[in-house]
Amino acid sequence: MKQLLPCLCLLFLLSCKDKPKPIVDTKTKGAEKLVPMEEDDPINNYAAVDVSPMDMSYYPVDYPKLKMANAISTSPLVRVIYSRPHLQRRHFNDILKYNEPWRLGANESTEIEFFKSVKVQDQKVSPGRYIIYCIPEADKWTIILNSNIDTWGLKQDSTRDVHRFPIPITRNNPTLEYFTMVFEKTGTGADLLMGWDDVVGKLPLTF
Repeated sequence: MKQLLPCLCLLFLLSCKDKPKPIVDTKTKGAEKLVPMEEDDPINNYAAVDVSPMDMSYYPVDYPKLKMANAISTSPLVRVIYSRPHLQRRHFNDILKYNEPWRLGANESTEIEFFKSVKVQDQKVSPGRYIIYCIPEADKWTIILNSNIDTWGLKQDSTRDVHRFPIPITRNNPTLEYFTMVFEKTGTGADLLMGWDDVVGKLPLTF
């Protein structure tokens, strides 16, 4: 029995040593302890994790948070839903072809919804949901609103185009790894900023 006891102690110590240590997120107050996943653990049993995550931008900015905090009582003015491809060591001009339609994102067609009438470059845009896509050129983009909603983004039906807006683009901006669409407040409404790599275009909206 005395000879067996040291062996049992050694086995116990080895088994403790093999267990992964939990990771603690010290940046978040009251964070839970996280146990790292094993390499062969399934990520998701029901759907693959998309490399181009879907995102949503509102104007007013952070509208759902403002509504939850009872800081706003009016309806939102505009919302865009899109998927966010990333560069993966490529460049904007390597991914897109000039003078060919681009869905302004990935996966499903990017959609924009106006909750009230807006004016864009002196054109009145009625409330509703639209596909929004783009024809990029070297020095400008043509932004297009289309009525063929709930579609995949690789092929647009141009017969259902509703509005077209040429906008200038700028280069040599800070590089964006993920394609980004956000609204920026202006003196007359907001700009829909669309940026990827070092290229940025802005669609002016007047409310």
